[in-house]
Amino acid sequence: MSPALTTNPTKVVQTLPSVAYMSFPFWVGPGGPATSGRAAHVREQIEQILFTAPGERIFRPDFGAGVQRLVFEPNDQTLAALLTRRLQAALAPALQGEVDPKSLTVSAGADPDFPERLVIEIGYTLAAISYRERYRASLGTGGNGG
Repeated sequence: MSPALTTNPTKVVQTLPSVAYMSFPFWVGPGGPATSGRAAHVREQIEQILFTAPGERIFRPDFGAGVQRLVFEPNDQTLAALLTRRLQAALAPALQGEVDPKSLTVSAGADPDFPERLVIEIGYTLAAISYRERYRASLGTGGNGG
């Protein structure tokens, strides 16, 4: 199905077809399987990558970042740099087609108010609709490295 174009004397407006994705985590409601829209689907994919440990998926052993394993690590600059690189490498191929690859930004570091908490921020632009979003997650770690 191709996108419909609506013309206006001053501008051209593009209307994208409505897309429904299977919701994650998968669940079935009264109307059948739950679905997600485009923006929610990308957020759900990010959560899958964050919380899936590498090697957990048999047929995709390199999928995931495994942030739960970092809970007992010192929350320092080394951890932040390692996690940032790991997330960039995991997110780029997984979000290909849905997110503009040039817009993907990842940062990780200690929360200024709670140094034992690791904060992960992921910024991206949905490719089909040029809509900028930001995902933020935090988790407790073993210490502040000091």
